Amino acid sequence: MTAATCLSAAFGSILMGVVARYPLALAPGMGLNAYFSYIVVIKMHVPWQTALGAVFLSGVIFLLLTATGLRQAILQSIPHELYASVAGGIGLFIAFIGFKNAGIVVADPATMVTLGNVRDPQTFLALLGVLLMAALLAWRVRGAILIGVLTVTLAGIPFGLVKWNPAPYSLSAISQTAFRLNVPAALHIGLAEIVFVFLFVDLFDNLGTLVAVAKHAGLLGPDNEIPRLGQILAADATATVAGSLVGTSTVTSYIESAAGVAAGGRTGVTAIVTGLLFLLSLVVAPLVGMVPTAATAPALIVVGSLMLHTLGEIEWKKPLVAFPAFLTMVLIPLTTSIANGLGFGIIAYTALHLAMGKFSRKDWLLYVLSVLFLARFVYVGAS
Repeated sequence: MTAATCLSAAFGSILMGVVARYPLALAPGMGLNAYFSYIVVIKMHVPWQTALGAVFLSGVIFLLLTATGLRQAILQSIPHELYASVAGGIGLFIAFIGFKNAGIVVADPATMVTLGNVRDPQTFLALLGVLLMAALLAWRVRGAILIGVLTVTLAGIPFGLVKWNPAPYSLSAISQTAFRLNVPAALHIGLAEIVFVFLFVDLFDNLGTLVAVAKHAGLLGPDNEIPRLGQILAADATATVAGSLVGTSTVTSYIESAAGVAAGGRTGVTAIVTGLLFLLSLVVAPLVGMVPTAATAPALIVVGSLMLHTLGEIEWKKPLVAFPAFLTMVLIPLTTSIANGLGFGIIAYTALHLAMGKFSRKDWLLYVLSVLFLARFVYVGAS
């Protein structure tokens, strides 16, 4: 599975860099990974080969939607006010993951979350890492985040946080999953809902990540259009198809791409280098495993904070746009889903505009999306 993940991520990232020339890295999505494993395979008792077939079908449908221009139209129908809130929500999401991984924020039965034990070596070093990275960024030091990661890793050695557990690894392991998908079984009518979930969640997770990273990198056009959008979506869909062939769940652009943007990445070279590093990780996986969570968590927190600058573009004194933006921004981290946050934001946006009599025929696709999101939430709530 490790080989399949690295190969699919490498292929998708390099393809994105070469074809679309954007600093977007791709890899199997964690949310869809969980849905694939725990819901489809374990809970629904669908053979993993059949589930891979469903991923393949969703990728093919993605390609068709991209070729017809429907995916581009969906993205362009989303109000620009929600672009900024998606970027901010993803920033909060990334930062929350970092706080949790560092032990700065922990679960609490009474208050849901609370402050962790700052005297714990991992938590203490993570806090120092956050301060170090922030200071280096303030001093405009290039490679500030990487320097911070390496420094905290070295500092973690005396505390026993750096583990060296080399394990033998062979590329032949890819044969256990490669080309084992069962497409004919996935075509069964009873699996249509699984294909739809893969399609729906990946579509809006991908669009949300795309908008957030492009906005953070300053790559959006004057009317919030995204240059070479067709190439971006085609690369993403092709990566999903390729991923299913080697044995992984849906491959999509992931929110950690913002770390590359924060470090100065603005072109496809960033994605290509990321893809090459995924290939290299097949060989140096034991070395990568040495880096403790205390070193990587601060990077997530700092990158998350940098993505909040887009919130200044939202007119917070206008409820018509402020409330949908708020729902989007807050529900992305609270539901751990970009698609859920964006869905609530779109529904609220259209509902408020209808209530104010501001319906416009040119926004018909946005209203269709609202109905689809509403149907999905009702279905999820009833299942």
